[in-house]
Amino acid sequence: MDSAEQTPEQPQIYLVTPPSFELGQFPGQLARVLDEIEVACVRLDLVSRDEDTLSRAADALREVTHARDIALVISDHQILAERLGLDGVHLSDSSKSVRSARKALGTEAIVGCFCGASRHEGITAGEAGADYVCFGPVGTSGLGDGAIAEAELFQWWSEMIEVPVVAEGGLTTEVVRKISPFTDFFAVGEEIWREDDPVAAMKALQAAMS
Repeated sequence: MDSAEQTPEQPQIYLVTPPSFELGQFPGQLARVLDEIEVACVRLDLVSRDEDTLSRAADALREVTHARDIALVISDHQILAERLGLDGVHLSDSSKSVRSARKALGTEAIVGCFCGASRHEGITAGEAGADYVCFGPVGTSGLGDGAIAEAELFQWWSEMIEVPVVAEGGLTTEVVRKISPFTDFFAVGEEIWREDDPVAAMKALQAAMS
């Protein structure tokens, strides 16, 4: 993901996988979305903690993403990120892990961090070397402790901090429209995968970004 010193005119898409999927079907579905929608990065975000399941999923998705020159990161499992040749790791637990992940994966890897609705956590992650900070949920969602990351947080961040910011969780066209002027990326996942036509659902959200 490219760093940006200022928020672009239209946020980029950061695509998040469903928490579980059929390995025989999802890579093809992902390929269709990536061929229709410009995506900056894909995050493998499985609920499974089984190493074999995660490894096979990462191998399958890496073929799809790297064929299209799109970065693939994995949630939390920095050892797997390194072993499987992924582009980096997304830390969902705490900004305290950023420094150790950066040290383990090196300067070229993507290291991002979910910081809930905490400005302090975001600043700590940025100072520790995060490539991006993710705030959320921005709408009604089960993410984090339920505290909503308000548009004011994104506005403050975009004015004061150079580290790119990602909006995630509970995205609707209304929420997207409100936060678009202040965010670099929208992390889109279940919002489109639960729909019959993920591409159409993604295009509807994209339309609200302009």
